[in-house]
Amino acid sequence: MPRIRKQPGRRFVDRHSSFVLMAPYSALFILFIIIPILAAIVLSFTDFNTIEAPAFNGLKNYIYLFTNDSVFMQKVLPNTLIYAIFVGAGGYVLSFFLAWSLAQLSKGPRTILAIIFYVPSMAGGVLLSTVWSVIFSGDKRGLLNTLLLKLDVIDNPIQWLQSAEYLMPIMIVVALWSSMGVGFLAMLSGVMNVNQEMYEAAYIDGVKNRFQEIIYITIPSIKPQMLFGAVMAVVNTFKDGGTGVLLTGANPTPDYAGQLIVNHIDDYGFIRYEMGYASAVSVVLLVLIYVLSRGLSRVFSSDDE
Repeated sequence: MPRIRKQPGRRFVDRHSSFVLMAPYSALFILFIIIPILAAIVLSFTDFNTIEAPAFNGLKNYIYLFTNDSVFMQKVLPNTLIYAIFVGAGGYVLSFFLAWSLAQLSKGPRTILAIIFYVPSMAGGVLLSTVWSVIFSGDKRGLLNTLLLKLDVIDNPIQWLQSAEYLMPIMIVVALWSSMGVGFLAMLSGVMNVNQEMYEAAYIDGVKNRFQEIIYITIPSIKPQMLFGAVMAVVNTFKDGGTGVLLTGANPTPDYAGQLIVNHIDDYGFIRYEMGYASAVSVVLLVLIYVLSRGLSRVFSSDDE
């Protein structure tokens, strides 16, 4: 029987199938991730107003950011760190305990509650700007003001969203409400798939309560999901700039009380058109996210050392 010879193109695909399959993803990754990052790094060393050609200025943008930009050092950076601690770390811990609690329920209630917790993360800015703006409206029609006035807690309506005193706590509450995203679902899936025999063996070996069960069995068994949830919490927290702007309807937010790093980038990049400086701030944000993500990778490394 004559031997069928493969076409040259078919032989190339067979030999390099992995590269062929990765090519579309690699092209998109380079186009939408690598090139914008490189462009931001290059522009961060320039004066660029989107009209004139970029002019190289060395480290001027970075020096100004850390030495002369009082808004960044006194408002934006502290706000971002406070927001990251409560929303990032706090939301992460809350996601884990909600996932663990739901895993203890039967399938029906667990599914319903998981959907209820997850839906706000998909709702986006439309729901954020309508529901919460109505609750915290600064006139007598605001739901919170109406309740407090009826209870005689306050005499006059409070401008919740225009007050530097209340804006950040409100932002944290709203962000926590919508923080049960894919990281929460990943941890829920992980907890549900832990081998039940490990819990039985642990109780034989001396585990006495649910807290010890979580520390010695659950968390070590779902380290990959915990890492994924932690990285998603870091990324989502530091890239969030819409909460304060949607609630107040302004960028900058009143008295910079809700101003985060992303808002600072938008302010300089798309309002003042100082693209070189905005690029420098975005590079600092990128480095901050990368360092935190690498640190989390080490903490949740599955390698037993």
